Amino acid sequence: MSEQGQGSGGATVWLTGLPSAGKTTIARALGTRLEHEGHRVEVLDGDEIREFLSAGLGFGRTDRDTHVRRIGFVAELLASHGVLALVPVIAPYADTRAEVRRRHEEGGTAYLEVHVATPVEVCSRRDVKGLYARQAAGELSGLTGVDDPYEEPAAPDLRLATQDRGVSESADAVYELLTERGLLA
Repeated sequence: MSEQGQGSGGATVWLTGLPSAGKTTIARALGTRLEHEGHRVEVLDGDEIREFLSAGLGFGRTDRDTHVRRIGFVAELLASHGVLALVPVIAPYADTRAEVRRRHEEGGTAYLEVHVATPVEVCSRRDVKGLYARQAAGELSGLTGVDDPYEEPAAPDLRLATQDRGVSESADAVYELLTERGLLA
């Protein structure tokens, strides 16, 4: 890893998991803490990026991969310039996540993968956007983790079981990982 990625304050923290797992909530809580400490932080929420940078893309495999690659590019660009890029994105396919990681490694930019490992039953109860209810009613198909695949990370840098901990505790665990890896200058 280059000097830029190590201790510069720049890194990508990729939070992957099912819909309603808590990815964005954790990223925003962590982002607030890091900003209060004076770090440069951007939260690249998958839904917001889809609306602006990936408008027009669907939810088939090719479009999902394109969406993830685009977010990965922006995250690596920000992180390589000293920003902590917090990226709460489903990113259901392992090979596309690996591609994003490789791009960071090739650029000498720090990259951490956090699996927000919330069981589908818990996500379905949370159902923040009503997706699980729409899928159950037959109004939606291709819901990641239900009728479309989600390939869990085999070896993430951190696995968070959010059904067993609160938002603050989850954000603290990611903060501790950043500290352990020397990424908080």
